[in-house]
Amino acid sequence: MAKATVKSATAKTAATRGGGKRKTGASQRVAATVDQQRRIQAQVAQADRARPKKTSAGAMQAGARLYPFPPFPKQHKAKPGSEARLDPAPMYDAPFYKGSGKLAGQVAIVTGGDSGIGRAVAVLFAREGADVAILHLDETQDAAETVEAVRAEGRKALVMMGDVRDPAFCRKAVAEVVERLGKLDILVNNAAFQVHSSNFEDLTEEHFDTTLKTNLNGYFNMAKAALEHLPQGGVILNTGSVTGLHGSKELIDYATTKGGIHAFTRSLAAHLIPRGIRVNAVAPGPVWTPLNPSDREAEDVSQFGSQVPMKRPAQPEEIAPAYVFLASRQCSSYITGEILPIIGGY
Repeated sequence: MAKATVKSATAKTAATRGGGKRKTGASQRVAATVDQQRRIQAQVAQADRARPKKTSAGAMQAGARLYPFPPFPKQHKAKPGSEARLDPAPMYDAPFYKGSGKLAGQVAIVTGGDSGIGRAVAVLFAREGADVAILHLDETQDAAETVEAVRAEGRKALVMMGDVRDPAFCRKAVAEVVERLGKLDILVNNAAFQVHSSNFEDLTEEHFDTTLKTNLNGYFNMAKAALEHLPQGGVILNTGSVTGLHGSKELIDYATTKGGIHAFTRSLAAHLIPRGIRVNAVAPGPVWTPLNPSDREAEDVSQFGSQVPMKRPAQPEEIAPAYVFLASRQCSSYITGEILPIIGGY
């Protein structure tokens, strides 16, 4: 019995020693890994110390011409906002963009087409060969300038004033476009209402209702009216927003509508596939248009766009080519139900 006990103890000792050897091997590997990580850490630290100190980077410029960046002049504009009174003036004419007949012979409606993204889209559509009807609220001076810009591209232009929240106006506008220009191929839903609210408790029912009915009902009303006339190969383009992707703590109502527009786009696209009509959306980040200076206080406007990685807002002419791409049957015939973000590097 004693011998058995001794043998058992000896076996345990041997096992312990064996286990100790295995542990020593694992410890060596761990130590080697730690040494390797510290060598890499030291190399990176040495490289960081040798590198010149970074200064604050300016706004990113990667376009055909230089674009304005914050700080802008402090300004606050009355709704619905006038492009003619905005400083600096939004850049919409894209002088280096060359048309190539991507929309030749087509007819488009652009809501909110008097200024901002809508104006830039109208001009590039015309440069690509489309006649354009511009719908606006009451910005008559801006709308007149957009009409002149479209006609300067050698295309026909119509302008109509009205409220897209009113289904009767939408039906009347579409019918007039078809009567005067002969048909309808493209609808761009772009009209919008936006006013920030710093405290949720201050967001009134009237404010919330106005945002929803302008941004959602307006798109619905125009799409309903247009679908009676859009042919196979027709296009509906909706203006979404980065706020519909990421949310916005001071634009709860607006972000809600833009998220709804994204869902509306995907759902309507699926619904219209059997009819050969494509539906897509562009979701811009900050863009220098009358919409934002009529939303924010003057101090905030001066820094508009500085929060994105590119450190500046887009100019309308930087956004409009995306609408051309999505409208063109040559460029995007296999694209529907998509949300295209153009958000400055977020």
